[in-house]
Amino acid sequence: MEQELISKKELLELTGISYGQLYRWKRKKLIPEEWFIRKSTFTGQETFFPKEKILARIEKIKELKDELSLDELAGMFAPDPSAVVLTKEEIAKRHIVSDMVLQWLNDELGDRQDVSFAELLSFYIVDRLLRSGEISLEEGKNIWRMFESHYPKLQGKSCELVVLRKMGVTACLLMEGAGGLYAEEGAKLVARLHVPAFIEELKLNISEG
Repeated sequence: MEQELISKKELLELTGISYGQLYRWKRKKLIPEEWFIRKSTFTGQETFFPKEKILARIEKIKELKDELSLDELAGMFAPDPSAVVLTKEEIAKRHIVSDMVLQWLNDELGDRQDVSFAELLSFYIVDRLLRSGEISLEEGKNIWRMFESHYPKLQGKSCELVVLRKMGVTACLLMEGAGGLYAEEGAKLVARLHVPAFIEELKLNISEG
């Protein structure tokens, strides 16, 4: 279950960016420091990256760099978002989550109308898992409760949500950073989500709304 890596040489060839661009984006914090992974090879020390994450990030930077400054992009990609509060009505109008999850959000928050970014993020992530068909609604509620309880401890840090299932029993956990993941035999990896990527998605969703 260890993530696939791509070497710096392969990355530059595949994306068409230069060495200078890559490290400028790193200095501007568009690419997280922890994605630069130093490993020993038969030719010496080389730099590798989590393949799926770095390719998606570079594609997004290239897509937006003509519209936004590097500082604006850095603000958008920052794992710790600015305080954002939306009303339930705004969330419904922007179709940020499905109708089913919106009703669930209403049930959980009761009469309260304002929803913080962190609260909305937990519903948004579970909504994505439900839409993909990877989990049931009951599993989604368990994931949401775990996320609500433990994400505040990791807020502002890079972390991953991992969902495992074995013999019909689901377990979920939050991992700080992006290290290797190893599970017991027979356990199936249902989902492994990079939380900052969903923060970026949600920020864009809100700003475009």
